[in-house]
Parts: sequence; structure tokens; C-alpha cells
Amino acid sequence: MLSAGLSAAVVLFVVYFSLTLVQAKYRHYRQARDLKCQEPNRVNSPFFGMASLWRSYKAKQENRLLEEIANTHAEYGHTFTQSSPIHAFTATIEPENVKAVLATKFSDFGLGTRNQQFYPLLGDGIFTLDGAGWTHSRALLRPQFARDQVADTALLNDHVTSFIDLLPKDKSGFDIQRMFFLLTIDSATHFLFGESVGALALDSTKGGILNSSSVGGAAGFAEEFNKSQDYLASRSILQGLYWLINPKDFQEANRKVHEVVDYYVNLALQAKNGPSKELSGERYIFLNALAAETQDPKMLRDSMLNILLAGRDTTASLLSSTFYYLARHPETWKKLRNEIVNMFGDSHQPIAEITQSKLRDIPYLRHVLNEVLRLMPPVPANFRVANKDTTLPVGGGPDGSHPVFIPKGHIVTYSVYNMHRRKDFWGEDAQLFRPERWEENAKHGWDYLPFNGGPRICLGQQYALTEASYTVAKLLQRFDVLENADPNPTKEPVLLTNLTLSHADGVFVKLYSSDNV
Repeated sequence: MLSAGLSAAVVLFVVYFSLTLVQAKYRHYRQARDLKCQEPNRVNSPFFGMASLWRSYKAKQENRLLEEIANTHAEYGHTFTQSSPIHAFTATIEPENVKAVLATKFSDFGLGTRNQQFYPLLGDGIFTLDGAGWTHSRALLRPQFARDQVADTALLNDHVTSFIDLLPKDKSGFDIQRMFFLLTIDSATHFLFGESVGALALDSTKGGILNSSSVGGAAGFAEEFNKSQDYLASRSILQGLYWLINPKDFQEANRKVHEVVDYYVNLALQAKNGPSKELSGERYIFLNALAAETQDPKMLRDSMLNILLAGRDTTASLLSSTFYYLARHPETWKKLRNEIVNMFGDSHQPIAEITQSKLRDIPYLRHVLNEVLRLMPPVPANFRVANKDTTLPVGGGPDGSHPVFIPKGHIVTYSVYNMHRRKDFWGEDAQLFRPERWEENAKHGWDYLPFNGGPRICLGQQYALTEASYTVAKLLQRFDVLENADPNPTKEPVLLTNLTLSHADGVFVKLYSSDNV
């Protein structure tokens, strides 16, 4: 009897589920018809989408994910829909659709389960929150990024000088990407905490709390931070099944990172009742300024980790890709160096201090960085989840000109990397590095989106551009020769895409002064 009753219950559940699904499908069909929506192209994937899921997983493992996305767009168009056993999604590289998701229909879309996916490391921060929580977090951070101290080139100078001191002096090849990640973690922690973690320090006793904490120094902190991010990227791919990835190794990495950041948060809270460095005229410290606005230690920790993630990884990505291209385009290196030396002099005979305002007066430097950000955006792909039944303006129908219906809970992914390479926007040479295109046409809208757009546009945009511009200028002042030292100089870059973009095989260069040869 029990077996018969259980079987009947299962049958009833299947019938109920099927009817509910059919009812929802019919409701969506009527809504789409009333809104004059049409279906975009659908990716044909056998075995209920398992084939597509496996193909994407394999491409991710082989660092070909962006190439796989490009190939799928080439076959199915600028907007297509796809299903897998985990989730259904619509992928787009149409600027009008991206604009709708990020701006004109901002309230229709959210982050889905990102807060739960990223919470173990990042907590409730600006990159993980929606709604009122995100509004509060952004309002807390915005004034700090609006301050003049964000462009503190004196702070940058100390770290860039240490960076240059560590570079090989014997014309040997080295991985400059690895060095840039050391530079940006030092500058970011100095700006945020008031004390650098000392990743560039030759003296291993430097680094304060790091050497007495369980991370075991600056290298250990960077390693644990990277490990946590790798797990976050995997949890993000699984969307609602993120909880399947929560090993002890991940938990321990998060604990070690939190231990370090909590130390600085406690210092800031203790200093809150004492003399304020910021008010006394000493150097600005982001955490101290934030602690003047809130005394919630968890909120301070979460805010610091969210900004550290962006401040370190995106700037290191931009700098690494810049030298990847400069090493392969000697004419661009020479032209840019002439501009820098004409403005500031070289390191032997400096003629002017390098400041943010003067860096802005060098158009070709801006054009070079714009072109790097076009071809290698530090955040190459992203997604949003529909909070309600809504639409995208284009992508449906045979010619892709009709609206697309997006039901509540549906994922919309967009690849800035591939949108930046569309020939109809950027010309037949869209795949090529050519900074001069920005002299010909510098006006672009939603087809160029290296710092996101809409209400969630990157708060740290100017900080990142100032640090990248200053570092490039100092290196061009100091060295007049840059060579590609890649063992396979003609191969296409292998791109690692976790939360941010990096070069999986590094960026190997030779950097030296000809008068020292």
C-alpha cells in the first residue's frame, strides 16, 4: 500500500509540475506576442543541453572560453538563447541590449544568486548586493572616490620605484604580468589600509600583520586571495548550484584573507576616537575615511575586500595587456615614449613632475589605453538575472530586429570582449591593435564599455586609469627598449577568464636602456 501511495504521489507531482510549466509557457507566449517579441536564434545542443554545457566547461578549462563565445555568436548571431541542465540564458553583444540591462531597464535586472556565490569571501559589498543594500554601499563609497586623494601620484611613485628596482638589469626576459600583480596589490593595500602588504619589498620582515598572521607574508596573502577568487569563479558558473563548491580549502583561504583585513579594520576603528590622520593633514587613508562614516566592522571588511578585488586585479590586467601589445608594436612604443619624454623628460633629465592632470594632456597615452581596454577589457563578460518578466529591445526574429521576451529568473549574459571586436562598429581591422583609430573617431557609446555602464558604472575608473597611466609613464621614462620575450612570439594570447581577464601564460618581455648595453 505504501509503495502504491508513493507512486501515486510521484505521478501527481509530475502532472502538477508539467501543468505548471505548460501554464507558464503559455503565459509567456501571450506576453511575448502582445509585446511583439520574437524568439532569437536558439543554440541546438543535444542531450538536453548537456553537449553545450560540456563544451563551455571544456573551453573554460582550456582557457578558450572567450573564443568559444565568439564562435557561438558567429554561428547564431549577435543575440541567441541557449539551455543547459543548470540554467537557460540569452547571450548578447548588442549595445542596445546591454544598455537596457545596465541602464534603461536597470530595475528589471539583478545579480541573481551572486551574493550567495561570492559571500564567503566578499560578504555584502558593492559587487555582491542588489537593491537597498547596494544603494547604501555605493553611497558610502562614492564620496571617497570623488576625493582628490584618489589621484595621489606620490603614493604611486614609491611603489613604482620599488617595482622598477626589482626588474632584471641584464636584458633577460621576465614575466611582467607577475610583477604588475605585486605592484597593484601593494598600491591598493597602501591606499585602502594605510599600509602596503609589502609584496614588492626585498626585506621579508616588512608587511606588518602579514608575517605574524596565518597567511605567512605578502606572497601567502596573494596566494590565498587568488585561491578564493578561483573558487568564486567556479561557483558563479554553477549559478544556483553554487553550494556544490564549498571545500575546506576554500573556507580556509577565506578565513586567512579575513584575518588580515580584520586587523586593519580594528586599527581603523580604534583610531576613530583618536586624532584623525585625514583631518590632521597627513596622507589620506580610504579605510580611515570610511570608518568615520560607519563603525560596523563587517561592513568595513566587506567594503575593503570588494574594492581590493577591483583595485588590484583590473589594474594589473590593464597594465599587463598594455605591455603585451607594446612589446609587439615597436612603432607604438616609440611614438608613445616620445610623447612621454617630451612632456616629462627621461629619468636622467626629468623636466616636469608626472601628475594626473599632465597625464591627461597626452592624447596618445589615452588612445593606447583605450585600445588596450577595447581588445582586452579587464572584465570581459558579465551577466544579470531578470527580476520580472521584461524584454530586450533587439535580437529577435530572422533579422534580429525584434524585441526579445525575457521571463523572470532568466539569465542575460553579455560579452564586452566580443562586442568590442565587432567589425560593424570598429572596422575590418577590429581584431588588430591600432591606437590611431581613437584619433579618427573617439566617440563611442554602449559599443565601448570597459568600465561597465549605468548606475553600476565603475567607481574606481579614474583611480585605475591614473595608476595605469602613471606606471606606463614612469617605465617609458626609465627604459627606451621594450622587446617581446615570449617563447612563441607569434601565437595568439591565451586568456584566463575568472572574475577578471589575465594572460594564462604570462607576458614575457625584455625591458632595458640602450645606453646601459
